[in-house]
Amino acid sequence: MGPVADRVCIVTGAAQGIGRAIGEALLDEGAKVCFADINAVKAAEVAKINRSRLNGQAGSVTSCKVDVTDRDQVRAMIAHTVGTFGRLDVKFNNVGVNKPMNFLDVTEDNWDFIMGVNGLGCLIGMQEAARQMIAQGGGGKIINTASIASRQGFDNVAPYCASKFAVVSLTQSAARDLAKHNITVTGFAPGVVATEMWDQVDQDLMAIGAADRPGQAMEEFSAEILKGRVATPLDITGTTTFLASRDSDYMTGQIVMIDGGMTLV
Repeated sequence: MGPVADRVCIVTGAAQGIGRAIGEALLDEGAKVCFADINAVKAAEVAKINRSRLNGQAGSVTSCKVDVTDRDQVRAMIAHTVGTFGRLDVKFNNVGVNKPMNFLDVTEDNWDFIMGVNGLGCLIGMQEAARQMIAQGGGGKIINTASIASRQGFDNVAPYCASKFAVVSLTQSAARDLAKHNITVTGFAPGVVATEMWDQVDQDLMAIGAADRPGQAMEEFSAEILKGRVATPLDITGTTTFLASRDSDYMTGQIVMIDGGMTLV
């Protein structure tokens, strides 16, 4: 029995990118996973692919539509997972959005959109997961996706940076409050990761004049990476599986950097 075997996990933002990779890595180690995403069709497709891939363990996978800023939908997602697998052991608050704007051009709508999903969505996800874990007993793990942008501000993604600073603060606050229930709260902070989200950010940066050609922004951001390359989602999942496992039971309130040495703190 591996350290995540039979653990029931929810991963939000799991229809693609880092979230999908987190869920699939957990399945490979024997966990039961709900792939949750606002795009219900893509989440269901990912779940279907993984049922076929797992063959005899097809019953370890489900999917759910969720808007993480809507508390009722978050509750419904947790209820669906518990109804399917019997409990909730690990909750990944992974979904995140970004929409670059130069600092002086940032609007209230831009701020509210990014902070709503990345900040409020993280808070709601932690609260509702914790309520389920407390009700069922036995503790649990809550794991949040931060970013290198939680360690320093960048001029054309200020609301995104603020939202990821908020994730760090929320992680620490929840860790202090939930320790008495045997619930640990940790997070991880990726650097530059080659995902669909980064492809969109690359286009957005060109649109606001922060880059002149496709790929320029990633090249410039990754120039300081000590490992000499950008990350893939698979570079992230060793750490995320560890954070979901029994091996990390004595960790709480911590953010693990996974950025190839881009930010040394």
